[in-house]
Amino acid sequence: MPRRIVVTQYVSLDGVIEDPVGMENSGLGDWTGPFERGPEGDRFKHEEMLAADAVLLGRVTYDAFAAVWPSVKDETGFADRLNSMPKFVASNTLRQAEWHNTTILSGDAANEIRALKAKPGGDILVYGSAALVHALMPHGLIDAYNLMVYPTVLGRGKRLFADGYASKLTLAESRPLGSGIVLLRYGTGT
Repeated sequence: MPRRIVVTQYVSLDGVIEDPVGMENSGLGDWTGPFERGPEGDRFKHEEMLAADAVLLGRVTYDAFAAVWPSVKDETGFADRLNSMPKFVASNTLRQAEWHNTTILSGDAANEIRALKAKPGGDILVYGSAALVHALMPHGLIDAYNLMVYPTVLGRGKRLFADGYASKLTLAESRPLGSGIVLLRYGTGT
């Protein structure tokens, strides 16, 4: 069975995925910080990570994650799992990846990722990485979306679905989490 590409995002009510924790100097600030997703939300993020055996990132998200995650220590083991699992970064400009167990995918991202999907294994999670997600969508390479929708409207910022992109998704799960956050899981049917 081929692997699945699962895009996992924090999303505002108006569809913005840019800079949810305020690390990208976007001016949006830490828009997820005022909300507590609760134990059920934390449990979901851990289960999602355990179902995966690789992470796929775009260059901007890779740089932000690589600057923080290698030094994170947590009692739940989330950071250890993320730091030890294979990571792939789609970039034509990155020459060397310092974060342990990272492979640079250069050239045609769609072809590289199609080949990665064809290999046996678990889910491949995509965190953030708006430009990469937008590049994968028209090629039908995304199999599922795990969205934590936050009860905030930002009015600007990079959105999950770019203007002009259309697709029909199938709802797999919907459940409320803490602070008005809603978990929505969709399949793409690809």
